[in-house]
Amino acid sequence: MDIADKLEILADAAKYDVACTSSGIDRDAQKGKLGNTLAAGICHSFSADGRCITLLKVLMTNVCVYDCAYCVNRCSNEIARAAFKPRELADLTIGFYRRNYVEGLFLSSGVIKSPDYTTELMIETLEILRFEHAFRGYIHAKAVPGTSPELVDQLGHLADRMSVNMELPSQKSLQLLAPEKNKQNILAPMKQIKENIAEDKDTRAIMRKCTTYMAESKPKKKTRAFVPAGQSTQMIIGATPESDYHILNLSASLYRTLSLKRVFFSAYLPVNDDRRLPSADAIELNREHRLYQADWLLRFYRFDVNEIIDEEHPFLDPMLDPKANWAINNLDRFPVEVNTASYEMLLRVPGIGVRGAKSIMRARKRSTLREPELRKLGIAYKRARYFITCNGSYGGTGADFSREGLRAQLAAPIKGGSHGRRADKAIPGQLSLFEQTEVPKPKIMRPQEYRTLHEPPAVTNDPLAASLPEWFGASASAQLRGPARPSREKVLIGTHA
Repeated sequence: MDIADKLEILADAAKYDVACTSSGIDRDAQKGKLGNTLAAGICHSFSADGRCITLLKVLMTNVCVYDCAYCVNRCSNEIARAAFKPRELADLTIGFYRRNYVEGLFLSSGVIKSPDYTTELMIETLEILRFEHAFRGYIHAKAVPGTSPELVDQLGHLADRMSVNMELPSQKSLQLLAPEKNKQNILAPMKQIKENIAEDKDTRAIMRKCTTYMAESKPKKKTRAFVPAGQSTQMIIGATPESDYHILNLSASLYRTLSLKRVFFSAYLPVNDDRRLPSADAIELNREHRLYQADWLLRFYRFDVNEIIDEEHPFLDPMLDPKANWAINNLDRFPVEVNTASYEMLLRVPGIGVRGAKSIMRARKRSTLREPELRKLGIAYKRARYFITCNGSYGGTGADFSREGLRAQLAAPIKGGSHGRRADKAIPGQLSLFEQTEVPKPKIMRPQEYRTLHEPPAVTNDPLAASLPEWFGASASAQLRGPARPSREKVLIGTHA
């Protein structure tokens, strides 16, 4: 089988791995070496399934000893099999990079023979790229669960980012759909990657300090940093019955205990016939979209899981984004005055993002902000006007300031575009031109009237302090009982999928 045929098989088999992210690392070009890496790089083209990439996303091999129910590459499937030799894949990557087809490599693999053997093939490929070709571009490598710690450490010094797929949101679902895998083999490399990253940063910080007047001799060979862009993970949504409440609690736990950069959600795509899998062919793309929005609130907007969702309503509202849903459930806090509100409160206004809140904080030092100024700052005033006042003037005139009234103004179906998996999506419940509906006219309520009719909501305790997703043990539970929040990443404008 020639390289073109291998590439066609293994690139198509890799499309189910999510890799749409910014690189998260800056590395300048050097004389005599090939390529560089920009923190805002990687995303500006679309793959056949609609995902935005400029990575060569490929499997080392689609041969696999596991028989996971949801995986197209499972050993019981009768499909074309192929495997790259390390030098073939390394030369192919460099050839594409020189032609400006790709900016880096996303390398995953089926498990051929054993996790250690598979990882050795990946290491050999990356060593050829890094040392023979002196490649300084971005490389994302998937760590295979069950790999020995020594090989994980070796792979981490060659890649910029690593990820270990959690696959499914619970141990019970993992045992049902992927019985050859277990949570210990998945969590062990994730914990090792976290500890090695922290140790590598501490060591390099100490080395940079000059504590003596004697001349320091540089080492003959500079050691590469260990996974400088951090680690991520991916889980399948919709193949098992876990709720959004369970999934978001698990994501928050991963951010707090393992310092992950990103948790990716992948809507279950039926590719196999198996009685253990859902019988419906529907792809829960809207649910995936809402989970990403809620995940964004956790990472950048200082929300807690119990503020976004609770056990009584364990699934996110498909017609209303999580931030707007929180706002209409906490109307006693609104409207807020944009010229005096705190940064934290501005972040919670629908239509005002992180960049917009920072722009407001800077602009109001020089002038009083009103509607024209907010629009110039890039605020989504059409949504924000129901929750703010500008110099004492309320912008939501004509709308009923109640949960039902504002929900009617803000609810809308998700517009996911027409490319990729959404190409055949039909708008549910679309009315004919000849159908008529009678909608009762609501009573208009002002913010002052709402406050007199509704008492402030009761404060609930953090559910993470009492119970923890079954993925984690007692040691992780102790870490979560503190007041720590997820670490905030720098927002990379225009680089996220």
